[in-house]
This record gives sequence, C-alpha cells and structure tokens, in this order.
Amino acid sequence: MSQPIIELKNVSLNYNDVRVLHNVDMEIEQGKFYTLLGPSGSGKSTILSLISGRLFPTEGDVFIDGKNVSNLPANKRQVNTVFQNYNLFPNMNVYENVAYGPNLKKLPKARVDELVKQMLSLVRLDEFIDREISELSGGQQQRVAIARALANEPKVLLLDEPLSALDYKLRKEMQYELREIQQRLGITFIFVTHDQEEALAMSDWIFVMQDGRIEQNGTPVDIYDEPINHFVADFIGEANIVDGVMKEDYLVNFAGKDFKNVDAGMRPNERVEVVIRPEDLDIVAPAKGKLQVTIDDQSFRGDFYEITAIDDYGNEWAVQETNPAKIGQRRGLNFDPEDIHIMRLAETEEEFDARIESYED
Repeated sequence: MSQPIIELKNVSLNYNDVRVLHNVDMEIEQGKFYTLLGPSGSGKSTILSLISGRLFPTEGDVFIDGKNVSNLPANKRQVNTVFQNYNLFPNMNVYENVAYGPNLKKLPKARVDELVKQMLSLVRLDEFIDREISELSGGQQQRVAIARALANEPKVLLLDEPLSALDYKLRKEMQYELREIQQRLGITFIFVTHDQEEALAMSDWIFVMQDGRIEQNGTPVDIYDEPINHFVADFIGEANIVDGVMKEDYLVNFAGKDFKNVDAGMRPNERVEVVIRPEDLDIVAPAKGKLQVTIDDQSFRGDFYEITAIDDYGNEWAVQETNPAKIGQRRGLNFDPEDIHIMRLAETEEEFDARIESYED
C-alpha cells in the first residue's frame, strides 16, 4: 500500500482524566470511502475531531500526507467537515455560503465563481445559486453544506452523521448521492454513523468501534460475513449467536448436534460462539431440517416475514422468509456449512487475521 493520506498511531485521548480513546491505530488511503461505525459514545466523532484539529491527542500521533499534524491547528490542515446541523450562515445566500472558503483564501473572483458553480452542479443545486438558506429544505441545506466543504478543495472530507436529521426516503437518496460524489471526485471521505445499513451500503472500508476502541476493520462483506466477536456480529445486521464447542477443524457442536463448517485454527473442544445470519436459514419440513424448532412468533417487515423459532435446547432463532409460518407449528431449519461462522471467545483482531491467513494458506 502507498503512504496513507491519514494515519493515527497509538492515539489515546483523555477527557478530565477519563480515557475516551484507547491506543487507536488507523490507516486511511487516498480516494476511498471510509466509515466509522459504532453506538453513541464509541469514539467515532472524537476521531474526526482529532483528524480535523478540533482536538489534540493525549498520546500518539496524527499524520496527514506523511506529516505529523498532532499539534497543528484546524486551519492549517487540508480537511473539511460536514456536520449534522449543517452550520450554514443564515445571513448569506447559497452562493455566498459556498464561496465563503474560497473567498477566505483570497482566490480570484473568476476562480471563486468557477468553484461555486462546479460544486453546486455536483450536488444538483445549480438553479438555487441565489436562494436564501431559509428557503431551502433540509435535504437542500445538506447539499449546500457539502458543496461549501468541497469548494475548499480538501484532500479529505469528514462527514459527522450528516444524514441523521433527514427523513428515511431523503436519507436513502443522499446515501446514493454522497457515494456518487465521492467516486466522481476521487477524494477521501471519512463518514461517521451509527446506522449499520448505511455503513454497509456506502463504504469501501468500515471501522467498527466500541468504548473508544476499534473492534474490527475491513470491507463491508468481510465484517458482515466474518465478525470477529459477539459485539460486531450483533451490531452489524441481524445475527443468531449460540454457544458451541469446536470439536476439531471444520466440525462444531451446537444445539446438541455436530455440524460441518468452513472454520479452522481453534483448539480441539474449544468453547466458541456460533453465528448464523437470519437470511441464511430456511424453514423446511421437520424431517428435512438440520435442526427441529417450534415457531414462536412472526412479524411482517414488507419484503419478508421475521420469524422467531425455538429449538429443543432453548436456543432462539431469527429467520427471514418470504412466506409466513404458523405460530406453534413444528418445523425444521436448514443451512449450509458456509453459513456457519465460528467466533473464538475474546480473540483479538490480530489473532483473528493470523488464524484466517493460516488456514487459507
């Protein structure tokens, strides 16, 4: 990999003697869409503040383009931030808001005009150039905020939960538009959200955070299919997580039976957690199922029925099916070896990566 455009090395941060970030290491490449994903208080926005220069690390270093900027003020860094509340100037119209940064840099008027028109075209607001901010909808104001940030020609655009105030439909539209803008410009986006679906849909790479630590990082597919621990498996999408015993490589016992799977590298008879996603389970006739269950509950979710079933050992299974089931009915559950993911208890990300590499070789 070439030199990262952003790098955090062993970064920790204390607030009033309370440590809120713990030895964070992070590398951000040029031209990709990154997402910091986690619940409230996990440290996502704190990392953006460290990159932007609004906060400074207690320990460790922050690099931009290979230069240590740990103590450099925000106005000396080539990054811009788009916030949830937009932070637009209400006394300025659309043109004046977008032109604010370039004018502050004392760029020639012709260049300012060019940048404003280019960025408003990019966010599809060409015809709103003379509008007052008060005349715009929430989605339009968000687009102006993005255009204003991009008009500064940053190397990195930081987006701190910028879509959370929008309604569901508009939020979906803006997800698509943000991704399209990032790909067209080819600059680095670092996006903060607590919405798993949003992160999976938009990102090239995701950092999953909890309690000031990075629990796991990888592509959306890797994190969804190969969660490292209970928190990640439970936080990223829906997941059935049950206790099991890894009897040997590619053979696990749970719910009273042995099942073939595609994981390896554990100790014989090691206690593990077993993950199967709801969409990977099929409801079949009892005799054809690998597990026998009783249908306990169901709810209609639009595209599918969310069905809850209980096996003979008391494990609860969430299943997504296009057809409804009958509550109280005895049924079977089917799944393939590839649908079973094994998680070791308290395994670090480094240990996880080493184990995956060893058995893939």
